[in-house]
Amino acid sequence: MANWNIVFQLKLLLLIVFVVQYSKATRLSLFHPFGSTNEPQGNGITWAVLVAGSSGYENYGHQADVCHAYQILKRGGLKDENIIVFMYDDIASDPNNPYPGVIINRPNGSDVYAGVPKDYTGESVTADNFYAVLLGNATAVKGGSGKVVASQPDDKIFVYFTDHGGPGVLCMPNDPFIYANDFIKVLETKHEMGTYDEMVIYVEACESGSIFEGLLPADLNIYVTTASNANESSYAAYCDGFNTCLGDLYSISWMEDSDSEDLRVETLEQQYLKVKIRTYDNHSSEGSHVMQYGTLGISKETVSVYQGSTPKKSSAHTLQSSDSMDVVNQRDADLYSMWQMHKKLTEGSQQKEELFKKIKEITAHRTHLDSSVDMIKGYLLGNEQALVRDKGSALVDDWGCLKLMVRTFEKYCGSLTQYGMKHTRTFADLCNNGVTNIAMDTATKHTCSSYKMGRWNPALVGYSA
Repeated sequence: MANWNIVFQLKLLLLIVFVVQYSKATRLSLFHPFGSTNEPQGNGITWAVLVAGSSGYENYGHQADVCHAYQILKRGGLKDENIIVFMYDDIASDPNNPYPGVIINRPNGSDVYAGVPKDYTGESVTADNFYAVLLGNATAVKGGSGKVVASQPDDKIFVYFTDHGGPGVLCMPNDPFIYANDFIKVLETKHEMGTYDEMVIYVEACESGSIFEGLLPADLNIYVTTASNANESSYAAYCDGFNTCLGDLYSISWMEDSDSEDLRVETLEQQYLKVKIRTYDNHSSEGSHVMQYGTLGISKETVSVYQGSTPKKSSAHTLQSSDSMDVVNQRDADLYSMWQMHKKLTEGSQQKEELFKKIKEITAHRTHLDSSVDMIKGYLLGNEQALVRDKGSALVDDWGCLKLMVRTFEKYCGSLTQYGMKHTRTFADLCNNGVTNIAMDTATKHTCSSYKMGRWNPALVGYSA
């Protein structure tokens, strides 16, 4: 009887060892309800696509964000061959930069520009190249390094996008912009190709929730967090005392968290919750609501799966207090930067006068955009209230109609610019209320026939749709 007990105990011990080893081999948690992984499974690797969708020193923060994100991933062990960077690359050498050749993402911060790959810069920072890179379609890429996400079925993908935006749209430095339906179609195509295991997307932009709300299916193995919901602006940060804003509130929140935490332990959900609190900026009017979409079960995985892991002895920045964020509405960040530069220029200098003239022109065009959209809406809808869509619905059903409305407006009234993209919701309302393009053409031509577009002529700067 004693011998039988010994044999039984030995068999039980062997069974326990087998189960533990099997769990390690497959990297699955036996106790996690979602069955998610903490690291890429099998021979899978992690890819990353980092996109700064703006240009100009007044938009400094977006490129600084992307450079900082690169340093986190590089420090975490991702290889340059698997990190693809989109950035206009015009701020490090800008004459307004007090530290030539250097980019910082926080006050007194270290250089985050050093070593950043220049995959797609200048004219190659386009929506079409972004789509081609995600799909791994090297033949469709125009310009740049030619690097694409050549991912395999076991691979993970991390996408980070930072820029201006509007309802259903993300801006790019070269027209046309990224429209939500096109982006979602790319993600669905990538899923159909079967060339990734799971994907995580972080998006910093005004109304960034509208890119995914009512559009992103929950079964694509894609987890998304956004800086704002579908109806509000996001915020630039670290603006006080500088000629420009050094970063963006949501972006520096997740990156400074990644700098300070053990990413092998912290989950995506934990990071999301902390960033959500910080980005709301203590329930102030100068904060936004961070949102999540898609396959929410992925949030139970550790951040290290997508960003790599940094030893705790790293000298990375620590998380800053929300009291020192110095935030500015994203849509005003460029003018804020110009006014800061204007203050520091010598009184009566030609440079100061030219900058003031530029500020006046931009302000006048914005006033024109706002008043023109209001007039067109009133002309087409009268006193009728636009149809209210159900909560959680996509911005519009007919995206072709929305793009045509945008092009028609820009044809007669000038470029919407990054500021005017907030009006895409009005154009979507026109589509949802059955307004035809013929009616839109007539109303827009009547409203803007006498407006001198100047440098905002779409024939010069391109159409955003």
